[in-house]
Parts: sequence; structure tokens; C-alpha cells
Amino acid sequence: MRLRIVPMGPEHIPQVAALERACFPADPWSEGLFREALDNPAAAVLLAQGEGGSLLGYAVVSAVLDEGNLDNIAVAPDARRQGVGDALMRALTGFGRENLAALTLEVRASNAPAIALYGKHGFAAVGRRKNYYAAPREDALLMTLTFER
Repeated sequence: MRLRIVPMGPEHIPQVAALERACFPADPWSEGLFREALDNPAAAVLLAQGEGGSLLGYAVVSAVLDEGNLDNIAVAPDARRQGVGDALMRALTGFGRENLAALTLEVRASNAPAIALYGKHGFAAVGRRKNYYAAPREDALLMTLTFER
């Protein structure tokens, strides 16, 4: 699959929010939260676009000093298992290697495909957040990738 990773602009917000609702119907981010991420100089939103600019996925990362957090990542259901998540993670970890000491994320403890993707990119489980997710209630694994400087 041919895709490119590009920064999100305000014009992408409705499409990104629609994908968010499709991927996370129980507790999706609002358009306002994506707008806040765009307005935050310590955050970045990356898009994975396919042919003709179709939205295949996105990722939101924020930083405080030299510590980054992967706040949100999603891949369109019909684009999964085609390298989209892998491409987004390569972009994020490349940015991290250049600019951060560490990158951290939370993932549902039952989300084996996501845990495997993060592990492939060097993230390791470092903790557990009890009842972190609602609808359904579930623990989160806390995973971190530390960068050599």
C-alpha cells in the first residue's frame, strides 16, 4: 500500500474526528480536542494518507520538555494490517530519537495487535493503570520507549 505521512491541518479535523468515532465509539475525542492538539505548540498530529489524500490513520503526540506521550493513534478499519500503523510508529519513533528522551503510551491490556505493534518498535511494558479505560472498564498497560542520546 502506498501512503505518506503528513502533518494534520485544520481542514482535516472533520475527517479525523469521523475516523475517531468509527474507531472509538464509546469515548471518542471531539473535533475540539483535535483542534486543541493543533493549537498546542508542544503537540503534533500526523496523518497517514493513501492515494488521493484518503485518510488511513492518524497519531497525536505531545511533549513536556524531553518526554513525549502518544496520546492517540488510530487506523481505519479497512486499512488495518497493511502497514499504516507501522508507518505512523516509524514516524513517531524517528521524531523521538531526534528530540526526546522517552516516548510513553497507554494501551488496553486486551489489545494484543497494538501491544505487538508497539513492541516491534521497541516499547516495553513498564506498568499498569488499573481501570484506566471505561466502556468497557479495563486496565491499561503503560509502555515506554527510551531513546539513547
